[in-house]
Formats: sequence, C-alpha cells, structure tokens
Amino acid sequence: MTIPVLTFFNNKGGVGKTSLVYHLAWMYADLGHNVTVADLDPQSNLTSMFLDEGRLEKLCPDNGPRKTIYGAIQPLLDGTGDIIAPYQEQIDDNLNLIVGDLKLSSTEEELSIQWHQCLNRCPRAFRVISALWRILRKAARTCQTDVILVDVGPGLGALNRAALIATDYVVVPLGSDLLSLQALRNLGPALRNWRDGWKDRYTLNPLADLEIPDGEIRPIGYLARQREVILSRPIKAHDKWVNRIPKEYARNLLDQECEHSPATPADDVNSLGILKHYRSLVPLAQEARKPIFNLTTADGARGGHAAAARSSYGDFKALADKIYERISSAERVA
Repeated sequence: MTIPVLTFFNNKGGVGKTSLVYHLAWMYADLGHNVTVADLDPQSNLTSMFLDEGRLEKLCPDNGPRKTIYGAIQPLLDGTGDIIAPYQEQIDDNLNLIVGDLKLSSTEEELSIQWHQCLNRCPRAFRVISALWRILRKAARTCQTDVILVDVGPGLGALNRAALIATDYVVVPLGSDLLSLQALRNLGPALRNWRDGWKDRYTLNPLADLEIPDGEIRPIGYLARQREVILSRPIKAHDKWVNRIPKEYARNLLDQECEHSPATPADDVNSLGILKHYRSLVPLAQEARKPIFNLTTADGARGGHAAAARSSYGDFKALADKIYERISSAERVA
C-alpha cells in the first residue's frame, strides 16, 4: 500500500475543516499510525493550533531559512535548485507537522504560469507543479509515515490546484446551510477540470527521472457539521439543508444522477457521518493546544464538559476508522 495523501477541502470557509484535520491527526497518532500533517493553507490556522507564537517566530524568521512548507519549495521558486526535504516539527511520538507559511500565497502566480507551460513540455513547469507532491513524499519517507493529512484554504486558485493534484483522496467537510450546498456545485466541476487538465499534461512530462503525481483526486465522502443543539435535538433548519446533501454530492462530486437519492446522510454510502457541535469544548482545546478528547479537569473540562470530552473520543475514532477503511479499500482496488 502506498502512502496515501488525504486532503480535506471545501471552497466554502467556516465548516470546521481545520479543526477536523487537527483532531483526526491526533486520533490517528493515538491509534498508532505514523502521521504527517501538512498545512498548505497560507493562513496557517492549522499550524497555529499546534504551535504557539514563540515557536512560530523561530521557525519563520524575517531573515534566514524558513522551516516551513515555503522553505522547502523556495529554492525551486528562486531558481537556485529544486525542492528540499521539508522540516517537520515533531508534535508527538508519531505525529509530525509540515509548518504552514503565509508566504505560500506568493506562489499563486508562478503556479498559474507553470500550469500553462506544462502544455509546452517545459521541464521547469513539471518541477513546479509537482513540487508540493514531491515535498510530501520526501516528508513521508523521512518519518516512515502511514498517512499524510493535508489542510488547504477555501479557494479555487492555482495553489489549491497544485495541492489537490498532489492528493490521492478528498474528504469534503460541509456545514448545514445553503452556502455549503452551493459550494458543492463549484467544487465538483473544479476538481474534474483539474483532474482532466492534469491528464492532458501528465504524458507531456519531458523528464524521465522526474516522478509526478497521478492526479486522480478521488472523493471518498463528505462530513456534515451539526449546528447548535438544543435539548439534545438539532435545530430544524439543520435537517432542511443536510438532507439535500446526498443528491448534491452525488451529482457534483461523483457526476452521478440519482433518481432515488437517500433521504438523509445517515442512509447515504457517501456520508462519513455528522460531526457534532462541541460548542465550548473547542475554545478549551485551543487554549490547551490539545484535542478535545484529551481535555482534563486541569484544562477546565469539568462536569458535563468532561463527559462530552470523553465521549468525543469515540466519535473521532469511529470517523478515523471509517476514513482509513475507505482509503484501504480504494488502495486494494487500485
């Protein structure tokens, strides 16, 4: 089984994507997997969840080498060499972070230019477009990684195109609202265009010794985020939008028309589950810099909070197991 690259992507922000990646990274590590988590979002919110500002300042100096994703790609962008193996911050015994960097946003123009240059069989173009994938592979080999989790921003620009081409599998986090449904209508066509565009370029690679990604970008499911809960029952508006997700996901992400689509995500094979709204546990976890399922009374998780924190472990474990099984099944078929 190859080392899978799993990206969490939605072109709508505010759906809990970064928090989801953070918690799944900790969960996979807790389950004994060697995990590399890569922050490819220039906003670097995932990095900020793992590291405090003092540590970030040391890794991202104003002058000198940057121990970040941008630092790994910088020699190629500057024309002084190719990518280098990325620095990985060890978060836990089997959890490592490729640190995000605001300067990654400056690569958009170059990635856009080189995407078009691939059609001209330009060697540099293929090095640039495949750079993120090659960086992830170098990182995985260094740490004997079992799975690579990737967080990206919500845009549909050249940076995310390069990040998704580096991706084997995609999970789509969704909110329970109209805008999340509309985002699926943008996301599906974008992924298909990127996949087809890379197929047109893949065979034009003029460098026999340059490994490049296959760019299949396989969606393996969606995860809907529950709204606020009142008296243990979701607000009714949640059901109105969530129950429209199965049909929209099948149509836009899988290019499938379903006359009899599942009535709810609970009945949908494409659903990975409903992510609970953990309310005030999230700020406690952010303050403690740990996942909510590891919160203790010392972190402020007392009474009902403590019980909710404990029960969240089972929720994230079930989700992690389901995602890993889907990846494993897809790898066996491939």
